[in-house]
Amino acid sequence: MSPQNTLASPPNTHLAAAHASAAARDAALPLRGRVAVVTGASSGIGEAAAETLAGLGAHVVALARRAERLAELVARVEKNGGRALAIAADVTDPAAVRAAADRVAAELGGADLLLNNAGVMLPAPIEELATDQWQRQIDLNVTGLMNVTGAFTPQLVAAAAERGVADLVNTSSIAAQNIFPTFAVYSGTKAYVTHFSRHLRTELGPKNVRVAAIEPGIVGTELQSHVTDEGARAWLADARESMEWLTPQDVADTIGFLVSLPPRVNLQQVTVMPTGQAS
Repeated sequence: MSPQNTLASPPNTHLAAAHASAAARDAALPLRGRVAVVTGASSGIGEAAAETLAGLGAHVVALARRAERLAELVARVEKNGGRALAIAADVTDPAAVRAAADRVAAELGGADLLLNNAGVMLPAPIEELATDQWQRQIDLNVTGLMNVTGAFTPQLVAAAAERGVADLVNTSSIAAQNIFPTFAVYSGTKAYVTHFSRHLRTELGPKNVRVAAIEPGIVGTELQSHVTDEGARAWLADARESMEWLTPQDVADTIGFLVSLPPRVNLQQVTVMPTGQAS
């Protein structure tokens, strides 16, 4: 045997190293090869979730109305080595949502992960008859969610049939479960989201589409800046003084965890609370 041969590494050593490298890569990028659509991606939880899912390997489709914010998001994702596509669309516009779904199918082969995150919170006493705010919350939190779910569910079902798993995650709220004065309409829309998610899971679970509702407590996002009722603004200000709120990244990390679980595991309802928030 020549000295050169005696110094050569056994072939199985190279193979083991390659397998170890692949395993480490897959662990670091559990969403490699997946296409994740995130609504409400221009700020808050949606923005953080889009960056987190991209960091886990997904090709992210960021969907929201503000094109300039989406462009900034895509630039950050790509700078960090990820992949993202921005689609400016209003989820309350069924035609715009269908066009977005068609584009995802044509350019990326369809989505296998959907985060329904677009929403608005406009608390006010019922006696104020803020009917425009009632309708805005219903249109975005309920109808918008239904528009997106309807447009992308066929893609999720097809993807699950092909690869064995797909995910539909709906952002609800602790308000779906608890009682908050002046938040009746907002809480009602989020109760719909949670209950809808549980029912939808019975339809889609047998088709390997996992459905989850994530119910955060108070998160520091743009939602609070939209509140116009003085009583609600004062309550939120007191809450910020009395405890440390969740950050959008806290919720995004939770979403990243639940969609990275083995296909057999479906966390159907997840509550994420600030440690200091009692209810």
